[in-house]
Amino acid sequence: MMVLTKKMIEIRSILQKVGQTGALQLPSIVVIGSQSSGKSSVLEAIVGHEFLPKGSNMVTRRPIELTLINTPDSPSEYGEFPALGLGRITDFTQIQKTLTDLNLAVPEADCVSDDPIQLNIYSPTVPDLSLIDLPGYIQISALDQPEELKAKIAALCDKYIQPPNVILAISAADVDLANSTALRASRRVDPRGERTIGVITKMDLVDPGRGNAILKDRNYPLRLGYVGVVCRPPSTKFSFGRNVNITNAISKNENTFFGAHPEFAAPDSGVTVGTTNLRKKLMSVLEQTMAQSLQGTSDAIHQELEEATYEFKVQYNDRPLTAETYLAESLDKFKHSFKDFTEHFGRPQVRQLLKRELDQKVLDFLASRYWNKPLSEDKSWNRLDERPISELPNTDSENLYWQRRLDASTSALTKLGVGRLATNVVANALQQHMDRLISESTFRAHPFAKQAIQEATNAILNERFYSTSDQVENCIKPYKFEIEVNDREWAQSRENSQNLLKEELKACEDSLKNLKSNIGPKKLLQVMSFVDKLRQGEHADMKEGTEAFGFSRPLLQKGREGVFLRDRAEILKMRLVALKSKQCATSASKYHCPEIFLDVVAEKLTSTAVLFLNVELLSEFYYNFPRELDNRLGRHLSKQQVESFAKEDPKIRKHIELQQRKELLGLALEKMESLMALEKSKKAPVVGEGSVRTGRWGGIFCVTE
Repeated sequence: MMVLTKKMIEIRSILQKVGQTGALQLPSIVVIGSQSSGKSSVLEAIVGHEFLPKGSNMVTRRPIELTLINTPDSPSEYGEFPALGLGRITDFTQIQKTLTDLNLAVPEADCVSDDPIQLNIYSPTVPDLSLIDLPGYIQISALDQPEELKAKIAALCDKYIQPPNVILAISAADVDLANSTALRASRRVDPRGERTIGVITKMDLVDPGRGNAILKDRNYPLRLGYVGVVCRPPSTKFSFGRNVNITNAISKNENTFFGAHPEFAAPDSGVTVGTTNLRKKLMSVLEQTMAQSLQGTSDAIHQELEEATYEFKVQYNDRPLTAETYLAESLDKFKHSFKDFTEHFGRPQVRQLLKRELDQKVLDFLASRYWNKPLSEDKSWNRLDERPISELPNTDSENLYWQRRLDASTSALTKLGVGRLATNVVANALQQHMDRLISESTFRAHPFAKQAIQEATNAILNERFYSTSDQVENCIKPYKFEIEVNDREWAQSRENSQNLLKEELKACEDSLKNLKSNIGPKKLLQVMSFVDKLRQGEHADMKEGTEAFGFSRPLLQKGREGVFLRDRAEILKMRLVALKSKQCATSASKYHCPEIFLDVVAEKLTSTAVLFLNVELLSEFYYNFPRELDNRLGRHLSKQQVESFAKEDPKIRKHIELQQRKELLGLALEKMESLMALEKSKKAPVVGEGSVRTGRWGGIFCVTE
């Protein structure tokens, strides 16, 4: 096997990762031919397997960059699609299916695409070669094919058969060479035939004398000559199982055919036949072509490396960055932010959140059970079981109505499902804070990381939710039966309830002010007066929701809203005066001061719940989250996943890709310089007795006397 070709194929693989430019293209053997010329059979005979797309319609729509890599130390044969990351594929029918799918993915409207498919095949029986298979030429478009298909295929082939590539022009023996589309195309770009190899297929379909004349053709002379092949062994599909190498069968079939005819077998026949000889010729020609391009390729790589080095210095000040280090730095920063969050979100913050939630529940109970009847006379109010809150300060403390009111409100508050409510409040707060931490970190540009963090958060919270909820609910059970209040608790809740009512009063006054601003003070006063009259029984024949006295239905609705806010503000003011009075100074008057007592209950529920929320949920979350984060974004990620994560951020992707380009170009240049030094040492003259001359056979230099 050719050492030079193998090394250049390694360099080509490196340059493919860089993203080849025109200057970095290495020579390849470009295979062209018309449809049904036997082009696919030639390539499959070289590889030893059927692997190219087959079909009645045109199935090759994209160039296939085929790299054959000889593996003498490994008996296994397999293929890889480097750009797809499918790993090793040992089933060549699967390779064929993948190639077919990739080609048929090109829409029929586009005809063909110049986006190449990269395929590497590793085998101990293949030569080291770099081949490019192109769509076959057509003479005329079929009815179901676009009219421009012929021109597009020709343009695509012309793009690839330019220097320094070697052209492998495939023609069938039963077609006159004058009609060979492949030879005509190669003649346009290689008029002297210096880099074109002619391959004549289907030699068994013509008379041996005619076949000999074709291979010696003088009308279309090629410096690299013609090679005649038969390629397919008889009944391949029936004689061999799947994935069986057919190289030996093809060679045996060709030897039998060509050996039976002196026009091909005689020493003086002057022709080259057989797939084995074709492989040798391809290896030799490709190595010679690559040897000629060494210096030019080296110079191009050196220039690209200088440009990449300069750009990396200017943009990033030579600061190295890999996907792994970027992920590690991002994780460390996020963990630091998380630790800072844990230090500022503890029991006091949880208590504040839960108390605010229970305060709202207390207000809801007060509104529905105490503040729901206006202070002024309202004849439309027909709920006989309701008494206005204005009667409460003057009522006897043994009044059963108000006692039952408070007892029912207390029972409703304690049986609210505080365990689930409290756990839900804290879990939602944690999720919101985690979302904030993501938005403030580098992970905000990474959908994969955001999803991983959110999933880690949800996993821990979901695991702890029900046990925490049940634990909290069990611990507040005593409050469902009896509430004991001391003087300190009463005094504290008296202050809390006053502050709560003041906030509610301010909200009512602000809402009423906004109504006046939107509608106009005068107009709002008129419609509110009209609503008051309705409440006093005037205009009793007016139906609810209808227009009346120049007021539209939306305006009447605003008027009712204004009346509600005004009445609620009056009740709140009255209750604030009551809470500040001596009557509400002690817990003995709890039935006269329901706002204070319900706040005492809310405080007790909050204090008890916070103890267990801190132990069962908060501490567990703070302990498990960093570990769960490491599991999802740390050591369990594959290299490909880490690479994909880093490149989700356009800035980081540009930094990493430029650094990788610089490193790969440096590696390619190092291998190129090593190869050039090796070639130079081979060409050095050997000093000895007698005349000395050098020659080369099969890529190995020999010295003879």
